[in-house]
Amino acid sequence: MADPSVPPNADEIEAAVDEALHGLELEPYETAKILGFANEELSQLQTPETSYFVLGSYRDPYVRRLRTVENELNKRLSSYAFVMGDLREIGLDRLPEFRIRFHLLASYADYVVGVYEQDAGGEVTELGKISETPYFDKSYVLPRDYCWMTGENFDGKADVVAAAMAISYSDDLTEDEKTSELESLAAEARENGIDISRDDLSTAVEEQKAEETVSYSWVHLNEFRLFELHNRCQPWVEESELRDSTDIVPTPSRHPDWETE
Repeated sequence: MADPSVPPNADEIEAAVDEALHGLELEPYETAKILGFANEELSQLQTPETSYFVLGSYRDPYVRRLRTVENELNKRLSSYAFVMGDLREIGLDRLPEFRIRFHLLASYADYVVGVYEQDAGGEVTELGKISETPYFDKSYVLPRDYCWMTGENFDGKADVVAAAMAISYSDDLTEDEKTSELESLAAEARENGIDISRDDLSTAVEEQKAEETVSYSWVHLNEFRLFELHNRCQPWVEESELRDSTDIVPTPSRHPDWETE
């Protein structure tokens, strides 16, 4: 009789771990601990319920919005939304445990949903992971105050100012480059029927710097843009909008597209 602590898909789990660790050889006790974790935590992801792996910061005040998304998804019938921080540790001193847990959970979850409000912390690493194969096709991002810097995406002056804020806070640009980017941004906005000048943008940026704003690096903006082009990015500003933004994530009644490919 098989050991009851070993999940029936042990070979599949070991293959996923092998890929996550790039073929690193494991000690027998490490394999046993990983399979024990999988037996307890992955079983919930192998039921008829639709599972949602929710990513984001565990620090105040960001964790409140992370819980908001988790709760909204859990309101759906036949759904199971969770964050990795609520699951038990594996107990591996030698190995990069976060990487193992992340890859196992992301592999078996039906959908991955990321909540973003800053360009620092562990969520930066997570964003890079879900924007690549094999997780991209089932992942969705909910970035606060995000707007791509092209005129066709501007609904009004507020969107242009949001783009200007991203330029102003970028650590990847010199002051001269920021000035040039703001000039180009203002020109593109005018071409799209929005009456605004570079001086207007500079004034608006200075006025908003005293308030709570969100800034992202160009790396973040490019990742968000990729999801946006695939219709899997929903920006938000207020927490009430964040609740509504979860509507972009498929409901349990919809079969995951990534499973049909």
